[in-house]
Amino acid sequence: MPVARATLYRARDKSRAPEQPVTADPAQRRRSHRALTLEEQGRILTTVRSDRFADCAPAPIVATLLDEGVYLGSVSTIYRLLHSHDEVRERRNQLKHPKYRKPELIAGGPNQVWSWDITKLRGPGKWSYFYLYVILDIFSRKAVAWTVADCESAELAKQLILNACLEEGIQPGQLTIHADRGSAMTCKQVAHLMSDLGVTKTHSRPHVSDDNPFSESQFKTLKYRPDFPGRFGCIEDARQFCRRFFAWYNTEHRHSGIAMLTPDQMHSGHADRVIAARQRVLSAAYAAHPERFVRKEPKPQAPPTAAWINPPEATRNDSQGAETLQ
Repeated sequence: MPVARATLYRARDKSRAPEQPVTADPAQRRRSHRALTLEEQGRILTTVRSDRFADCAPAPIVATLLDEGVYLGSVSTIYRLLHSHDEVRERRNQLKHPKYRKPELIAGGPNQVWSWDITKLRGPGKWSYFYLYVILDIFSRKAVAWTVADCESAELAKQLILNACLEEGIQPGQLTIHADRGSAMTCKQVAHLMSDLGVTKTHSRPHVSDDNPFSESQFKTLKYRPDFPGRFGCIEDARQFCRRFFAWYNTEHRHSGIAMLTPDQMHSGHADRVIAARQRVLSAAYAAHPERFVRKEPKPQAPPTAAWINPPEATRNDSQGAETLQ
């Protein structure tokens, strides 16, 4: 039977020592004669950590030293050395953004917490916009005030908030108004007005979009309407559309977050009466055909007893009672 040449040679070489397994531990490997000494490594680390080169990558460090007639090692050598010390990163002390406190707001009834924001409506031409200001009651979801303008203005925001507070009869210490950190929201005019009215103001954390969920949700309802146009021909067109939209939104829109009631019903305190009327209809249907309801007599969905912005963890885990939006 023929045998492979390599097999024959291995069989003849009885004196060959068995191969030593390559160890995975770098400390046990034989040190290369090309490796840097500990003194050379220390010199490189001292140089790259110095104030002069603390903000430089290895490539400009090597180039600068070469221009000065000094060679410590190649770019790849410096990278390997920095990597072994976990310093392939920014080596300076970096300024850290402050930690902002998460706003946690609860409304147990209307006119306790309002949320307001501004959204853009596209105008007739490219880069032309109109600005829709909306103040929303987070408990009832009613748009208590709105206006359309051709710019973001602190004075307009101030006047809108003032008119809404007068219209709703807001008393000092009664209301909290929440907004994001846009220029119109954080301006001094608005802050001074709220202080004069006895209204507490809160703001979303920077770069946190879901700290103002009620306003964002309402804007989505607006812009996903079937008749919402791609562009408005003029500012009066935008105002006419918003008049129709907010009349529908407050008086006809059955909101899923408030047991399919309208914001006006929730805001005016008529929710219990509407729910009771629904119960009478369901009870009559059950009495007529109880066999169609397998488990029990049907009941209408109960409206939430509170609305949260960023509920605490304990409240978020407890699904009884309050509706929670994060």
